[in-house]
Amino acid sequence: MTESSNEKSNRWLTEIHLDEVTLSHTNADIEHERKVAIFDLLEENSFAPHDAPDGPYHLTLKIVEKKLVFDICLEDGAPVRQLILSLSPFRRIVKDYFMICESYHEAIRSASPSQIEAIDMGRRGLHNEGSQILMERLDGKVAVDFDTSRRLFTLITALHLKV
Repeated sequence: MTESSNEKSNRWLTEIHLDEVTLSHTNADIEHERKVAIFDLLEENSFAPHDAPDGPYHLTLKIVEKKLVFDICLEDGAPVRQLILSLSPFRRIVKDYFMICESYHEAIRSASPSQIEAIDMGRRGLHNEGSQILMERLDGKVAVDFDTSRRLFTLITALHLKV
């Protein structure tokens, strides 16, 4: 991680877990995206729960009773907070995102570069929209930057598949 104000205040994630009970076992393309998102997120992120002690933090993401749960702990395992968010605001965007991801992965195998680029632009647009929804849902609870939100959205989609 580069030297930043986050390092000085210890407001970032150093570990991320996806609940294995909730986690869908998907195709290789989605599994690769999930691994890349976790790697990138741990390399650089901004994660600052409001009214919480300085981290760094560990995060477990899961879905319980059709709710998205963020279990936030300190590195020593001490609980910081559990956030429970409705999945309803994510349903349409996740459904659309998966449809376009499927098209994208099929296009990579057979489409022209311009077709792949057009589909990828749509995919990135939906990903950005989902990331913005996540930032809005976390507003007042956890401050995250846009890149952190994008990577968290990727992980949420991995959990959302079974719902």
